[in-house]
Amino acid sequence: MNSMSAPTVQSAANDRRFPKFDLVRLLSSVFEPTQGKRFCILIDLPDLSLAKDFGFLDDLKLQIQARAHKHFYMGLKEGGLAALGATGVEMFAYPMTGGSNLDMDDVCVDMQGNTLSLEKDVYSKFDIILCISTFSATAPLTAHAKKHGFRGATLHGVNDVILNSGLAVDYNDVSRDAEKLRLAMTRADWVEIDFIVHGGEEMTVRLELGQQEAQKSHGLCRGLEPDVANLPAGEVYFVPQGAEGAFPLKYEDGTLGKLTVTGGRIIKAELIEGSQSTIDAHNAKLADDPMTGVLGELGFGTQVLPVSGADIQDEKVLGTCHLATGRDDHLGGHITPALFKKHANATHDDILFAPHKTPNFDIKQARMSRDGKVEVLIEHFQPMNYLLNALAS
Repeated sequence: MNSMSAPTVQSAANDRRFPKFDLVRLLSSVFEPTQGKRFCILIDLPDLSLAKDFGFLDDLKLQIQARAHKHFYMGLKEGGLAALGATGVEMFAYPMTGGSNLDMDDVCVDMQGNTLSLEKDVYSKFDIILCISTFSATAPLTAHAKKHGFRGATLHGVNDVILNSGLAVDYNDVSRDAEKLRLAMTRADWVEIDFIVHGGEEMTVRLELGQQEAQKSHGLCRGLEPDVANLPAGEVYFVPQGAEGAFPLKYEDGTLGKLTVTGGRIIKAELIEGSQSTIDAHNAKLADDPMTGVLGELGFGTQVLPVSGADIQDEKVLGTCHLATGRDDHLGGHITPALFKKHANATHDDILFAPHKTPNFDIKQARMSRDGKVEVLIEHFQPMNYLLNALAS
């Protein structure tokens, strides 16, 4: 079987019927307690003048922001606040950062067009902040939550599939399953992932985990401690302590490259098929700012969900795994924006391995060393018995 074959887990997800999106159910389960809390909706815009009188609603290119307004802002105003026992909701916009998890400028505007400060007028004034944006803001928002004491969630790239599946599930179930898989994988020594590129080339990357405690993205952000959930949730992840080997990467233009990893960092890219100029540009970036090649995350999906076309949900699908390069301070790592040569490079970029995303190569096997045993986790984008048995326990 190869990655072109129909994956049974994802086929089941596409056939599964999910409950209708229910904002009150989602927010009450994720953020308990909500009584007496003030909500804030944050969106990003390419031009802040579009915020005045909700002008962005007239721009068909800004569908994420339109969903933030319809399903979250208006959903709270039109009955959601009363049902949650919350006291108010306001909406603000900040400039698009242009990259995943880049720090945000402090300037923002309200829906009357007034220029304000995120630090002074938002982070310090609201109890629960929902950031529904084009680019992920999990890393910067997590840092600000710890400083100012709010709770929140990042929901970048929200589309209709996500609303009606990944955000419609019961997050008590999501949290339970994520914990089962976390316990099955925690304190691993290493994970190795074997790849087969269609055409026959094989490569393996090994991630050293040093018996660290596995972490989970499970969607619950309860109590009063500052915290930020990433929704949709459903993931077990590690911050690698080292990495060696090679893995394939499909670039945005469709180019396929082979990435060589040494000392936990991508050191070079080589062309498999596609554009040599794309490979050259990546190598130039790695040479100019080596921190951009550091592997800062290894993650495994824990949910049965349909493919949404957005990595925020698709990386949470059981049977997929992903790596990420760049900053990892929001995950408990030590790679901070200050370590990058250029501010624009201080991103956290996920590299998702999934059959719909990377049809030109397959995961032959992903395996883990733990407690003196080697356990097979995934083969051909399917969870193996070790993970399935953990879920069934």
